[in-house]
Amino acid sequence: MLSANAFGQVEQAVAHTKVIFIYNFSKFFEWPQDYRQGDFVIGVINASPTMLTELNKLASQKTSGNQKFVIKNYKSVEEIDKCNILYIPESSNNLLAEVVKKIHGASTLLITDAEGDARKGAAINFIWKDNKQAFELNKSNADKSHLNMSSSLKSLAAVNIE
Repeated sequence: MLSANAFGQVEQAVAHTKVIFIYNFSKFFEWPQDYRQGDFVIGVINASPTMLTELNKLASQKTSGNQKFVIKNYKSVEEIDKCNILYIPESSNNLLAEVVKKIHGASTLLITDAEGDARKGAAINFIWKDNKQAFELNKSNADKSHLNMSSSLKSLAAVNIE
């Protein structure tokens, strides 16, 4: 019982940290005009209940400029529609190639959570470095999505891939 509770606390802390990163990433990119109107959509493929809870907390407390955050939990690649940020947790990493094809040409910031994904289409990939949450950044993948990235983000990345 104690170990299950400890695991739940760790899972919640990791999800919370990733949501803070995702929120901050929203500040380091500029989307084309048609993505700056209406809601700021953060999509997740097969989000865990813990991740959904943390994202919904974010959506209830923060905004991206004048846009309110809306969280969408996609159960399949086919469901993916227009979103500003799309996060693929490690548990759904097997869908990465399909997702990259699906969002090709869209101005969607793709964030992943599995080793090597920044070289396979993601603009940002979560990693662990020195026992801390960190991220890899692939600027050319962000450029392909027509996203203008703040130059200061590069210095915050643990790994930069050109």
